[in-house]
Amino acid sequence: MYNPPAFEESRLPILHEAIRATRLATLVTFGAEGIIASHLPIILDAADGPFGAIRGHLARANPQWREITPEVPALAIFPGPDAYISPSWYATKQQSGKVVPTWNYVAVHAYGTIEFFDDPDQLRAIVTDLTLLHEEARPDPWAVTDAPPEFIRAQLKGIVGFRLPIARLEGKWKLSQNRSDEDRAGVICGLKELGRPAETAIADPMAKNRPTN
Repeated sequence: MYNPPAFEESRLPILHEAIRATRLATLVTFGAEGIIASHLPIILDAADGPFGAIRGHLARANPQWREITPEVPALAIFPGPDAYISPSWYATKQQSGKVVPTWNYVAVHAYGTIEFFDDPDQLRAIVTDLTLLHEEARPDPWAVTDAPPEFIRAQLKGIVGFRLPIARLEGKWKLSQNRSDEDRAGVICGLKELGRPAETAIADPMAKNRPTN
């Protein structure tokens, strides 16, 4: 992705944190019919390789797993918080008027060669891990073992698992780093005054004094 140095984030723990915070990733691959994308929940295995690996599953009926060009890397996109930035929030607007709207956002791109499989034990492990990840905070969490074993076995036949060892990670934190301190302060204030979760989610990382890479 286009990533000017001011916005680039390369620290692995921060990139992994953003991946974990993403509830739904976009898996993009290229095959005989061209580009295809699926929106999938994933698990990050941070210790699997130098950049980690991601695991998940998709429907067996989804043609994506069959239509893969092996030599072409897959891309997993992890969108973070984002918000429209009004030029009215910039101090520069009052000084010169030379301002335009923009959009602030956080995004991580992971690249690697994807592997698909349909081994029942591996599929059960993925489903179990995903369930634990998203149910653990609930007061009465559901578990895969709550369903009849024969029902789970039948459900597993309808999915295909994947593993994507990450060969390259790109992070973009577009948080008005190219603006003056006064402009950034105005944006943070403007976003928080809206009082909406989406805008607050991007104002909070802007307010942190992030060290340079």
